[in-house]
Amino acid sequence: MSLLVLFLIVLLFLAFLSIYAKTPPFLSLLAGAIVFGMGAGMDFGTVLGAVIAGLGRVFALFAIIIFSGAVIGLTLQAHGHLERMVSDLRAGFPGTWSLAAIAGYIFSLLTTCCITAFVMLAPVIGRIETDRRRKNMLLFLTATGSVISYTLVFPTPVIIPLLLGFGSGLSPLLYDLVAIPLSLALLAGLVLLFRNRSGEPGDIAGASPSAGGSDVISSLRAWAPFIAILVSIPLCLFVFSLSHESMIQAIMLAGLATALLLAPPEARSTGLKKGTAHAGLVMFDICGAGALGNVILESGFADTVFPAVSGSLPAVLIPFAFTAIVQAALGSRVATSVIASQVMAGTALASVLEPLPLVLSVAAGVCIVSWLTDPFFWLLHRTTGATIKEVSLAYTLPLAACGAAVLFLALGLHSVPFPA
Repeated sequence: MSLLVLFLIVLLFLAFLSIYAKTPPFLSLLAGAIVFGMGAGMDFGTVLGAVIAGLGRVFALFAIIIFSGAVIGLTLQAHGHLERMVSDLRAGFPGTWSLAAIAGYIFSLLTTCCITAFVMLAPVIGRIETDRRRKNMLLFLTATGSVISYTLVFPTPVIIPLLLGFGSGLSPLLYDLVAIPLSLALLAGLVLLFRNRSGEPGDIAGASPSAGGSDVISSLRAWAPFIAILVSIPLCLFVFSLSHESMIQAIMLAGLATALLLAPPEARSTGLKKGTAHAGLVMFDICGAGALGNVILESGFADTVFPAVSGSLPAVLIPFAFTAIVQAALGSRVATSVIASQVMAGTALASVLEPLPLVLSVAAGVCIVSWLTDPFFWLLHRTTGATIKEVSLAYTLPLAACGAAVLFLALGLHSVPFPA
């Protein structure tokens, strides 16, 4: 059996486990890794060795980042700072549509998880509107805004493995000079789309969420962990001369320490307890993806399959197509990113394509299929009470359009040298 056929069979197997058998992602990914390895002719001991190596590599990269983001977000929520922060955003973005989009966008970056950001924001955003339809539209806009930043902006768990895997010669700061304007342009497009769908002539003027006062001290305390993260960046780069990989860990630890130091004991205890549980679930899923990705890599899949398909597709479309197929099967954006970076990092694509269009092509593939295997899809289905068709129209299709726009930019940048 060819490795490509085996790969597609395993993806179908994973989709079956996810949708019909309701198997936890970690177990389904682990099963997929074993099935793929054995089907590729690897002996059981070699498969287990590859699984363990993949698990360990991903845990080392993401454990501090995911844990810190989860604890920061849930500590702030327990401390009552969340509404204060949303109120501060309201001062800069008075329109309700803009507020919903930018809140999702920013909180996804701050918590390093788009789903965590939505779960935190949904009760606050949901109180702005009493009309069920407009309320749901705001929640969908919050969700899509959170996914846009999560899949495009460094440093999120989606982009980190891509830049580390095949972003050699591309500074993360230089990458964000392209990714941030691009993501904000997509966000503005989403605001216009949702506003037009609502039938409103402009931004609706919903009541501002209560923030319990408007003093500057409260705002500073609420935003302090993220101020600490931003302040830590130049210190890590220019004073301690840390690598970008080490810098990400250090700045997240700085934010975590600030959040815990400023929180009262009860909020600190709640944030640590809930944050640890949430981070553990996320880490298991990502580590499962690391195991599957490493088994695929060790099987020789990249050396066998990518040269065979390189003549049938333009180079920049190959990572997009591969990522879109994996995303459709797995549903997890980080898992897809981890697998894509591991499998493609050692291929000729990493040397043929400029780093920027390569990263954008994968990011486009991560966005293009957000449907039945995507846990965020079902979270929105439950939270809003919308039908599958409604969620597809208000979540899946807008994100697919954003993915197509990112791919269009990647095609435009293909073969254009980008300064390091």
